[in-house]
Amino acid sequence: MPDGSSITLWCDRKEVSGTSHIVDFEWEGNYTWAEVLDAIGELPIPPYLNRETQESDKQTYQTVYSKIKGSVAAPTAGLHFTPALLEEIRKKGVAIAPVMLHVGLGTFRPVKADRITEHVMHSEFFSIPEESARLINERKAAGGRLICVGTTSCRTVESAAREDGTIPAMSGDTGIFIYPGYRFKAVDALITNFHLPESTLLMLVSAFYDKDKIMEAYRTAVEMEYRFFSFGDAMLIE
Repeated sequence: MPDGSSITLWCDRKEVSGTSHIVDFEWEGNYTWAEVLDAIGELPIPPYLNRETQESDKQTYQTVYSKIKGSVAAPTAGLHFTPALLEEIRKKGVAIAPVMLHVGLGTFRPVKADRITEHVMHSEFFSIPEESARLINERKAAGGRLICVGTTSCRTVESAAREDGTIPAMSGDTGIFIYPGYRFKAVDALITNFHLPESTLLMLVSAFYDKDKIMEAYRTAVEMEYRFFSFGDAMLIE
């Protein structure tokens, strides 16, 4: 804890729905929930790394532009960007418009329903600042492209986008599920990592481009021994 003291935490499982649990936590002392998590919590790194969490993960499993706490995982396409790379991008005249979505566990839940339309996404909170909305709309109106870094950013702007492709400044909850057949209203290009089979993320990528061509790209990635998942390689889809 900030004052060097220890803390005891106990919990009571309140409700179970499928594989979801609602848990009520209690603790002694005048501490915030964030302080409690920092004191006794452990960073949930991806299980396929097959190792214990390391202190360095707090920096490496995080984007350099992250500011607001709330996601259960890092938006991993953004892990490729460094401060120096972002500065080089700005020098080329590219406007960088931050948006925010608190990634939930539902993002990583595989689709098990027989019909894709029966899969229900968990609701996630998102926010698009006024300045970011202005930048996006101005650049789009001038003939520029909106390139989203990661499926997280893509779902954020598509949740807010109007039918004419403009983006309002807004905050709210979204349960958007993008799969083949979806008509994108705002996004022109996407930077994304290679995703797990049967995931909603892979379905989003297939919707953005073409399922057969995406599968061809994945086969090439396997043959070329590209790295998959959170700490893996990325691709640009236009």
